[in-house]
Amino acid sequence: MTRHNAIRRAVLAILALAASLSLGSRELRAQKHEVRIAAAADLQFAMTDLVHQFEKATGDALHVTYGSSGNFFSQLQNGAPFDLFFSADIDYPKKLQIAGLVEPGSLFTYAIGRLVIWTPPGSKLDLAKQNWNALLDAKVSKIAIANPGHAPYGRAAVAAMQAAGIYEKVQAKLVFGENISQAAQFVQSGNAQAGIIALSLAVSPAMKDGKRWEIPADSHPPIEQGVVMLKNASDKDAARAFLEFVKGEAGRAALVKYGFTVPPASRTQGQSHEAPPHAVDN
Repeated sequence: MTRHNAIRRAVLAILALAASLSLGSRELRAQKHEVRIAAAADLQFAMTDLVHQFEKATGDALHVTYGSSGNFFSQLQNGAPFDLFFSADIDYPKKLQIAGLVEPGSLFTYAIGRLVIWTPPGSKLDLAKQNWNALLDAKVSKIAIANPGHAPYGRAAVAAMQAAGIYEKVQAKLVFGENISQAAQFVQSGNAQAGIIALSLAVSPAMKDGKRWEIPADSHPPIEQGVVMLKNASDKDAARAFLEFVKGEAGRAALVKYGFTVPPASRTQGQSHEAPPHAVDN
């Protein structure tokens, strides 16, 4: 009986340990937060950096979908299931706020975008010398820009060309990408000889070897980029924590790294919320 009791006690101990481990695993899963993000296409590389840093620090999971800000705006008006909306045009988040679809106090400007003319590495164009005249060159038959109908970078590109006095001369050459990322792909693939794209894409690993000329910021309305948390966000604590991270030192540094101008820290901090317990310290 003694041996039988010892075996029985050992089995019970193993079962108790297994139950404890199972409970701990469920608790860990319950503690993991998930955030769904709709992000403007110009953020493709900067957001990847931001998400990697945040997930590593918190263990939370961020799921990002990229596209044109105008299309996301339409989807969010119709209840698309996103927690955060990083727009390339702050007017879209403002309109969602007016419509009562936004968590109060969550709207802020996270960056100012920049435009460049970009050509592939092997291009014969001399952007540094030609500037706007490069688009008038006979070697350029197609110029890629984002669709100005729903993409903020497309509207800014049109405004900049109008200010330079060349829009009517190059209008027939323009080809539209669904968003700024697709416009960049048109030039990368050779379907266009030049493109007016976001600086944040031009400095990315895939495009940094190309030629670029930064379009003067005063030649078009500022590309003020804003973010909001949606009122129907499924995990507001985790979403708010990511917003605080973006406002912080590490988040701002990542945006600057990819060519964005960030507003003064005091401007965003004044609009910030108190960070929840699992937020990242910056």
